Amino acid sequence: MALIDVIQFFDETGKTMVHREPQDGSAAFRMGTQLIVQDSQSAIFYRDGKALDVFQAGRHTLTTENIPLLTKLISLPFGGTSPFQAQVYFISMKKFIDLRWGTKQPINFRDSELSFVQLRASGKFSIRIIDPRMFMMEIVSTQGLFTTNDIEDYLRDGIVSRLNTVLGKNLKTVFDLGQFYPQIESGVKSEVTDFFNAMGIELTDLIISGIVPPEEVQEKINERSSMGAVGNLDAYMKFKAAQSIEKAAENEGGGGMAGMGAGMGAGMLMANMMGQTMQNMNQGQQGGQQQQQAPKMSVDEIMSAIEKLGKMKEAGLLTQEEFDVKKKELLAKM
Repeated sequence: MALIDVIQFFDETGKTMVHREPQDGSAAFRMGTQLIVQDSQSAIFYRDGKALDVFQAGRHTLTTENIPLLTKLISLPFGGTSPFQAQVYFISMKKFIDLRWGTKQPINFRDSELSFVQLRASGKFSIRIIDPRMFMMEIVSTQGLFTTNDIEDYLRDGIVSRLNTVLGKNLKTVFDLGQFYPQIESGVKSEVTDFFNAMGIELTDLIISGIVPPEEVQEKINERSSMGAVGNLDAYMKFKAAQSIEKAAENEGGGGMAGMGAGMGAGMLMANMMGQTMQNMNQGQQGGQQQQQAPKMSVDEIMSAIEKLGKMKEAGLLTQEEFDVKKKELLAKM
């Protein structure tokens, strides 16, 4: 009994998008050859560089009836049993997941509060071939094997190139970045739909793993979050000033009282300025009818008083506990 040729392909890697039989080019297939196409595949017969008959999942016996386009290009003797030269390309129709995208270089974003900010972004995406003929014509050409590695970089660049446009449409400042991830994901997916479809591919999923600003900008975001959690900005600044004074006073290796005075001066000046700003805002809300009250003690007076307390503590005239109590009393007179 004559042997019947069988043409089929199994992908062991899970990354093969297109596989050609035979791998080294054309082969002679006999009429009656069995073509087996898996559920997640399509198969296309090629002859002279042209995509001809297409087969979907199932077992197909090659005859002049089910390869009509190929039959027109070949000359078969009567009976249709002679071999013919052709190639079969198996195209995977499954979803390819966990492909990665990301910015090779930071992208510039015009921030409403910070002017220009450079951002790095990364994530994952999934694709599926929806038009085997178009994918073969636009991307694969005559390659015998085509994997996700061959196209991942190109698709990644297409995603990143449209990310900046989407950021400009949906985001005003990086301070609001976290809450806009869903809008950015859907926006990028919408922007690249035509780009992918033109290759016979569908972008099925797009996930943003992170959009990261520079370290100094991230510090500002963290600071803004901390200030929001504190709530009372005036009390927060006074608290930070007190911390600054205490650290400077305890840093004996950093210049003693001189270091304390410098740290205290910066902290107290910031607290005083912020306190006055908050007072001005409250006065503006009340129609400007109330006048700003002067602090009970000036910054210089408090600096001088705390410096004297520090000297008294060093001389043994005050304990640490007494020094702390009197220092807090002075801070309360801001």
